[in-house]
Amino acid sequence: MRAVTTYAFPPELSVVRNNQATMDQPRPRHRSARRRWTLSWSALLITILGLGGASTFTYPQAAAWFAQREQSMLVDSYSQQVEQGTNPDATVVLRQAEEYNAALSAGAIVDGDKRIPEGDGTSTDNTLDYWKLLDAVPSGVMARIEIPSIDVDLPIYHGTADDTLEHGIGHLQGTSLPVGGVGTHAVLTGHRGLASSTLFTNLDKVKIGDTFTIEVFGRVLEYRVDDIKIVQPDETKALRQQPGRDIVTLVTCTPLGINTQRILVTGERVLPTPQEAIDTQGQKSNLPKFPWWAVWMGAIVVAGAGYVAWAGVPVARKRKKKPADQRDAEPSEEARGA
Repeated sequence: MRAVTTYAFPPELSVVRNNQATMDQPRPRHRSARRRWTLSWSALLITILGLGGASTFTYPQAAAWFAQREQSMLVDSYSQQVEQGTNPDATVVLRQAEEYNAALSAGAIVDGDKRIPEGDGTSTDNTLDYWKLLDAVPSGVMARIEIPSIDVDLPIYHGTADDTLEHGIGHLQGTSLPVGGVGTHAVLTGHRGLASSTLFTNLDKVKIGDTFTIEVFGRVLEYRVDDIKIVQPDETKALRQQPGRDIVTLVTCTPLGINTQRILVTGERVLPTPQEAIDTQGQKSNLPKFPWWAVWMGAIVVAGAGYVAWAGVPVARKRKKKPADQRDAEPSEEARGA
């Protein structure tokens, strides 16, 4: 029998030979090239369209929020200026307004082809200039109206011009100035349905028994709603003075966006004035409330940015992030070849 000679190679030599064999094997090119993040134009387009739709939806809320913020600053400034005293002082201003109310000889006339009422009242005393009455603060605000049931806290201005009604509530010239008194009937008008401001948009939600408050040069007047009606523009009898009553009527257009009729919300003076209304006089407005629209818009922006970032990640990297059970469930290359 021939003897068999066995040769043992050192371990170091085996490692070198194995490494050399590995190096000689060609590597797939797709594994050596690292794939980078790329912008997905389709994802970007989808995100832009989504943000555009969200912006269109939130614009009215955002515009109304900023408008109310400006209006609240005006009423806060008005209350502060009245509290600090004006020249002439509040007593003189209110007395002149009461003299004007006593001299009124006609109520308001509403033109049927107008979006809002226009006053055509006259005074028997030409020495009282309507535009100079209750006009003792630089902002031109004559009074402040609050309607808690529909979150209204707005400045009141002279007249009902479009420019005036874009910034607040207008007093209808020819009706009593809103300073109270037996036999007075003040009419306050406001726009409804503006995209840039809420104003009297929700006036149709006021109910019988609700109250609203008017602050005018330190005087607090609270009114309780006792009549709500919808009338044609030429039905003006409801806007006239009523003997023995101290009333205020709030007017806006209806139906929303059509404006062929008028909503009249009338309240009668509550006497004596509730102590709560007196105690809250001049307090800073609590409007606008928290801007939830900004939170939702921010969340949509973050979600859109995340979607664009995810869409640009290479497919191979996405596969690596799959759970282990999903990877095990996928067929191997050998199984696919079979």
